[in-house]
Amino acid sequence: MPKTAIAIHGGAGTITQASLSAEQDKAYRLALTKAVEAGHKVLENGGTALEAVELSVVLLEDSPLFNAGKGSVFTKEGKHEMDAAIMCGKTLEAGAVAGVRSIKNPIKLANAIMEHSDHVMLSGYGAEEFALSYGLEFAPETYFFDKYRYKQWSEVRDSDIFMLDHAEQRDEKFGTVGAVAVDMEGNLAAATSTGGMTNKRYNRIGDTPIIGSGTYANNSTCAISCTGHGEFFMRAVVAYDVSCLMEYKGYTLQEACEEVVMKKLVKLGGEGGLIAVTAAGDIAMPFNSEGMYRACKVGKQATYVEIYKS
Repeated sequence: MPKTAIAIHGGAGTITQASLSAEQDKAYRLALTKAVEAGHKVLENGGTALEAVELSVVLLEDSPLFNAGKGSVFTKEGKHEMDAAIMCGKTLEAGAVAGVRSIKNPIKLANAIMEHSDHVMLSGYGAEEFALSYGLEFAPETYFFDKYRYKQWSEVRDSDIFMLDHAEQRDEKFGTVGAVAVDMEGNLAAATSTGGMTNKRYNRIGDTPIIGSGTYANNSTCAISCTGHGEFFMRAVVAYDVSCLMEYKGYTLQEACEEVVMKKLVKLGGEGGLIAVTAAGDIAMPFNSEGMYRACKVGKQATYVEIYKS
């Protein structure tokens, strides 16, 4: 029987022990632990990798600590525009949503698109109309309001500056959440969700909902969920590139991840990281930034949770 495994992330960037208080550190670790163990429980009970990654991402979307769902950052207009994607490694089916404003859990909408439509990606008003037709939960603007994120947005809303998240140091914290998993049948799945950039304009969309850039899963290689400066991840087609190195060049998961994250992205000037898993239960969580909120659980092993560089 294949070994069940799951990994999750909650964003990457300039995250050091000096940048978080003891209380913040504890809160992030608790949230990561809850999400990864809930997803792993699904796997251990015979659930699918798709069910596991969706649940883990929903729990991260429901936390105000992460830039997705409830914790999404503010746009230039003071709104919230969210992106998400999910992919099945067995069938290569995928669902994605971009620029939605009122959906409580965008990852659930992405999954509904994959299961109930002939499309891969829906955006904006059309995606919300689709969500209504399948009874997905909407939330008012007050649900997405967070004092800290509002304060960060207030500092830049009258300028042309955008921030990759709500950190005090601009352009140095990338807020995205994601999960990858392998179930008892050896099937892989990946899911990613984000609130995008603080003060973003023009309905900007990043790599998260783009299959092959921020999200990808293929049983023959790996499942990937990325977090970083989306423009670079799109240009480098990061998630699919890791898979390609494994499929066509025979790289191991770790070798492929190192090549893309630590070499290719660095040369482009792209910062961030990713989580990845194979059908054999091997996990990689590389990042070229100061830190990345991450956790994983493999089989009966103890839960691993970390924020900073080892």
